[in-house]
Amino acid sequence: MRVAVPGTCGELVQGTLDGIPCLVSCPITAYSVAEVKYGVGTGWRLPPHLVKARTALHYGLEYLDLADSQGHIHLHSDLPHGRGYGSSTADIGATLFALGHAADRVLQPAEAAQLALRVEPTDGSLFPGWVLWDHRGGQICEDLGAPPMLSVIVLDPGGQVDTVAYNRQAHEPILRTLSSQHRDAFTLLQDGIKHGDAATIGAAATLSAVAHQAILPNPLLEITLQLAQDIGAAGVCRAHSGTILGLLLDPHDTDLSEASALARQRYPKNVNIHGLSVIGGGPRRLTSETV
Repeated sequence: MRVAVPGTCGELVQGTLDGIPCLVSCPITAYSVAEVKYGVGTGWRLPPHLVKARTALHYGLEYLDLADSQGHIHLHSDLPHGRGYGSSTADIGATLFALGHAADRVLQPAEAAQLALRVEPTDGSLFPGWVLWDHRGGQICEDLGAPPMLSVIVLDPGGQVDTVAYNRQAHEPILRTLSSQHRDAFTLLQDGIKHGDAATIGAAATLSAVAHQAILPNPLLEITLQLAQDIGAAGVCRAHSGTILGLLLDPHDTDLSEASALARQRYPKNVNIHGLSVIGGGPRRLTSETV
C-alpha cells in the first residue's frame, strides 16, 4: 500500500485571527510517499532517523487499536527538511494514511491531522483542497475550496530553520502588531479563491510574505518582489518558518519555463530554482509507480 502526501512551497498566508495562529498552506507537486507492508515481520520497522514519523506511527497504531500488529514502512520523499517544504507534515501524513489503508482502517484527514498535532505543529496539506487551519491547536479548520490553476517557481537558497526552536520562540507581541495585516491577507485570499482570481490570491500571499519580515527576515524577498513585477507574477509566497520563497504564476498569463529561465539569471548560483504546479492538499492513494 502506497500513499503520497504533497509538500508545500511555504504558506499562502500565515498569521493570527482573533489571537489564534493559523495558516493556509501552499501544496505543490512534490511529495512524501509511504509504503506499508502490513502483517509481516515482528513489530513495526521504520528507518530510525525518521523520528517524527516513528512517533506518529506509535500514535496511529494506538488510535486504530493496532498495537499488537506488525509491518514494515518505507518512506521516500522529494522534500528537503527545514526549509519550508512541509516535509515533516508530509512524512507524518503519508505514514498515517498508508497505515490506515493497509489495515483497512481508513483515516480521515481531520483524524490524521489531530494525530499529527500530537507530534508537532502541522501544515494544512493533509486536507483536500485549501484550508484555513490552526496549525498549533487544530481549533480552526475551514474548507476554502479547490485552488484555481496556478504554477509556482520555487526559490530554494538552501540552509535550514530549526522549526522546533522557532516554534518555541515568543512571537506573540509582534503577531499582535501584525494582526490587522494578517486579517487583510486572509480576507483577500478567501475572496481570491471564491472568484478563482490568481491576482487576488497572489496579493494576499505577498501581503503575508512582506509582513512576516518583522518575524523572520528573508534576504531574498526584495529581489523576488522585483522579479514578480518584471515577469507579471500573481504574487510571492514564502515559508514562514523556513528559507524558501515562491513566485506564484497564472499559467494563462505567464509562461513557467520563460519565467524560470529569467529567475535563474537574477539569483545567485546557490539558489535552486524549479517550476511546479500548485495543487490541493490531501492524501493520494497510489496504484502505480507515479504520483
